[in-house]
Amino acid sequence: MRIAITGGTGFVGRHLAERYAAEDVVVVSRSTGVEIDDVDALTAAFAGVEVVAHCAGINREIGEQTFDRVHVQGTAAVLEAARLAGVRKVVLLSFLRARPGSGSPYHETKWQAEEMVRSSGLDYTILKAGMIYGHGDHLVDHLSHTVQTVPVFASVGLREKTISPIPVAELVDVLVAALDGRLSRQTVAVRGGETLLLSDAVRRVARVVDRRVVVFPAPVCAHRALGQVTEWTMKVPLVTKAQVRMLAEGVTEAVQPAGELPADLAPRLRFDEDQIRAALPPRGGFTWRDLRLSR
Repeated sequence: MRIAITGGTGFVGRHLAERYAAEDVVVVSRSTGVEIDDVDALTAAFAGVEVVAHCAGINREIGEQTFDRVHVQGTAAVLEAARLAGVRKVVLLSFLRARPGSGSPYHETKWQAEEMVRSSGLDYTILKAGMIYGHGDHLVDHLSHTVQTVPVFASVGLREKTISPIPVAELVDVLVAALDGRLSRQTVAVRGGETLLLSDAVRRVARVVDRRVVVFPAPVCAHRALGQVTEWTMKVPLVTKAQVRMLAEGVTEAVQPAGELPADLAPRLRFDEDQIRAALPPRGGFTWRDLRLSR
C-alpha cells in the first residue's frame, strides 16, 4: 500500500513515515515543495496513493501560515486532490477539544476541517488526539529545557486541569490501523494511558534531568501574555496562545462527536521515567539560539 503524509516532515508525520518503507511513502510538506492549499501540486503528489494521512497543522500563525489557510483551506485542497487522484481514504489528525463556537481560532479551524472530512464522500477516520509527546515534541522538549534554565514553573490557571499525554509511538499505532482500513467513517478520541496534572508532569521531567523545581499556579491571563511574547520572540515558542487555551480547559475529555478506541488500540503507557527519557532532547536549557533574532 502506498500512502501520502501531509505534514510529513513534522513531529507526528516523521514518526509515522518511519513505520513504512521509503518507497511506500510520499512525504508532503512545504520543505518538499508542496503548499498545503495547492490542489494541483497535491494531486500530483497523490498519484498512485491509496490513503492519505492528513497530519499537517500549526499551533501558531506566522505570516501567510494562518489557521484558516492550513487547517481549512488546506483540508479543502487535500480532499479535492484526493478525489482527483483516486485516493480511497483520508485519515485526519485533529485535536481532542476541537469544536465550533469556542472563541479559539485553533479549535474552530480544526473543527471545520473535521466537518469537511466527514462530509467529503470519501472513506475517512478522524483522530481527535490529545497532548502527544516523544522525541522531537513540544512537551518533554520544552519542559526539560525550562527546568534546566530556571528552577521555577508556573502551572496554567489557579485551578489546574488535567492532561492525558500520548506517546507518539502509540498514536502512530492508531494512525497505521486507520490507514490499514480500521475505524472506517469514525471519529474517535485518542488520549494517553494516564491522567495527571501538568505540574506533576513538570516534576517528573525535572527528576529525570536531575533538577529541583518549584511549581506555583499562575492565572491564565499571565500565560496568554507569555504565549504572545514567546510567539514573537522564539523560533519554537515556549508556549503558544493556542496551547495556553488547551491547558486552561484541560486535555483529557473529548468534545463530541467522538467515540472510544477499541481496547487493542487504546494507548496504555504511563508518563513515566522510561517514556520521558526516550523523548528527552540533548541536555541543557534555553539559549539565545532559541530566539528568532538568531540564525
